[in-house]
Amino acid sequence: MPPSSLPGNRSLRVGLAGYGVGGRQFHVPALVGAGLGVAALATANPERVAQARSELPDALVVPDLDALLEVDGLDLVVLATPTGLHAAQAERVIEAGVALVVDKPLARTASEAQRIVDLAAHHGVPLTVFQNRRFDPELAALLAVRDGSLLGEIRRAEYRWDRWRPVPKQRWRETQTAEEGAGLLLDLGSHLIDQAVILHGEVESVYAELFTHTMVAEDDVFVACRHASGVVSHVMASSVNGAPGPRARVTGSTGAYVIGRQFDEVSAFTEFENDGAAVGWLVRGDQREPGPVVGPSDQAAFYRAVGAALTSDDPQAAMPVDPRDAVHVLAVADAARASHEGQRVVEVLTPGEAP
Repeated sequence: MPPSSLPGNRSLRVGLAGYGVGGRQFHVPALVGAGLGVAALATANPERVAQARSELPDALVVPDLDALLEVDGLDLVVLATPTGLHAAQAERVIEAGVALVVDKPLARTASEAQRIVDLAAHHGVPLTVFQNRRFDPELAALLAVRDGSLLGEIRRAEYRWDRWRPVPKQRWRETQTAEEGAGLLLDLGSHLIDQAVILHGEVESVYAELFTHTMVAEDDVFVACRHASGVVSHVMASSVNGAPGPRARVTGSTGAYVIGRQFDEVSAFTEFENDGAAVGWLVRGDQREPGPVVGPSDQAAFYRAVGAALTSDDPQAAMPVDPRDAVHVLAVADAARASHEGQRVVEVLTPGEAP
């Protein structure tokens, strides 16, 4: 049975809440690429209503989530809405009994996210989180480096997302407060922390520095994570860095692995880019060789997995992202805020886990 069909060959009917950058530029292409059409879409913004009617002519456009949940026969609802709305909206979808994808982060805090996970389990509603960056070639290459022991014993890792955006965009992510769910710690940080946990295991403690220069919430983030495996990872995200560092740099007992680009000693960029099908470079002093060869990026794989899960015997177990992973990521973010405020190392306490 194809993942986009239910018994009787009825296509899965997807309802999308939100048609901003996330909904329009990330979720819709991934849904379409997975063969999952959008049956209904909720947005109240007149410009986005016009875009949706032009770009998705077969979708019913409604003004809000309540109207979306009144559409007959939806098999899945996707929340591509501002983070501060996720908890209340997720609760409404779960109580309506419809399977749910929530854009990352799942909520504003770990405790809020755990309540969503518990409610979904209580009602037996399948739930997952849109961690689309898990399907990037960079993560596949990093896993190949780790699993192939290409660096010997991994000791330290750096994962970063730098931008030069001294004049912020006028969007909710830049104009709302951290308490409302805005800022880079929950935005780019959710991807980077998730990646670090996948590669090195759960985080036991953090030290963080969070700065606000141009936005209402933080726009320059540094989080040092000590993993249960013994690896220390540095997660960095900035929208005010005029000289972006390498996307990833992992060091071990027999060398280093670098993705992206780094600023060298003579103030010129040294490129570490994808060499054909290879991603990154294995570096040992002045020697380097192409990194692992991985397949092409395909973020539609997330929604293909969701479609397959919804037609399986155990939809929750088959979901591509365990929502409990998102709770831990938010527990790391919560600890990072406490660390910055107290200027100290903070233990990560994840709700729902035994102390």
